[in-house]
Amino acid sequence: MKNNVSIIKDCYGCGVCTKVCGKKIIHMTLDVKGFYKPVINHPEECIECRLCLDVCACNHQDLSFNGNPLATMATWSNNSYTRESCSSGGVGYEIAKTLLERGYKVAAVRYNIEKQRAEHYIAHNEEELQVSKGSKYLQSFTEDCWREINRKDKFLVVGTPCQIDSMRRYAQKMKCEENFIFMDFFCHGVPSYLMWKEYLRLQQPKLGEISNVAWRNKKYGWHDSWCMTISDSDNKTILSRLSGGDMFYRMFLGDFCSNVACQKKCKYKYLSSAADIRIGDCWGRKFQNNHEGVSSLVAFTEKGENIIDSLDTQITKEYYPMDVIAEYQMRKNAGRAYLAKIAWKMLLSSKSYKESTWKKLIITEAVLHLPERVLNKLCKIIKGKN
Repeated sequence: MKNNVSIIKDCYGCGVCTKVCGKKIIHMTLDVKGFYKPVINHPEECIECRLCLDVCACNHQDLSFNGNPLATMATWSNNSYTRESCSSGGVGYEIAKTLLERGYKVAAVRYNIEKQRAEHYIAHNEEELQVSKGSKYLQSFTEDCWREINRKDKFLVVGTPCQIDSMRRYAQKMKCEENFIFMDFFCHGVPSYLMWKEYLRLQQPKLGEISNVAWRNKKYGWHDSWCMTISDSDNKTILSRLSGGDMFYRMFLGDFCSNVACQKKCKYKYLSSAADIRIGDCWGRKFQNNHEGVSSLVAFTEKGENIIDSLDTQITKEYYPMDVIAEYQMRKNAGRAYLAKIAWKMLLSSKSYKESTWKKLIITEAVLHLPERVLNKLCKIIKGKN
């Protein structure tokens, strides 16, 4: 076996190995379960330089950088349209827009309708940045974007914590870390593309040709914004909320089909980050009556803190402790649904299942969790009395 990424088991799928390979023989390909993994097309050409392993977050127990929070705050954009059109408070967009104005290029994520996938791309101006607005709860294809990044220009790189950890390793290895600003977010994990394509298959008969997909929609308020919005070319639109039992969200957040690496190997929850800045939704009780959207914002480096400090006119900042601004963010890895094996059997089958069959699976899973939920409720009541 070669001394390269082929030895990595349960890969995050960040794709940074494709960038550093001098032979250009590593490519990101969807595996049988619908996750992007590196494949070495011509293994006989590998010279075992180990660069792919050096930048691989999976290959290291420690993070490339792991600082303590220098500043923690609740924030939102002062531009009402930006705040409305972004998933939470629009602060990630304001940071990216400001850095574009300062000469940075932005590596962000858009959704590709034709290829039915999320993908990283380089935005050179605000017009190109627009399509990065909003969350995309899918694993992003990174290979093409990473190859556009060079060691001379300045870049803001936005991504999942594992993507950022590997990209910082790349910048450290290439001695160009000063040219980069890294921004990640509180991450649940990524679902399988098999699940996503199954979901689209079930929505397709309700629409014409799908022309737009959005994962969040504030029509019913920010706290009920887990709302799939799918439109066709005739502007016919489906709105399907998590609170109303949306199948994709129930499967994703219910951990029926998460990447094994997210469940077993994630080391980036809560305070653990290799980024300069971390963003997310400020779901806590402090803002439970807010309907417009509030972003959590954490600076882990002086570079990140300086950028945030400079955004006085673009955003509103309210400083709170970490336990306030990240109150309902995950502190441990996602688990695995009791019925995950059945879900995988269905996804890997050649049979086409009705939406009602998937919903029965989701309801059964919820029933199995009832004793656990009742016990948790009783524990909270007992603690409250003490």
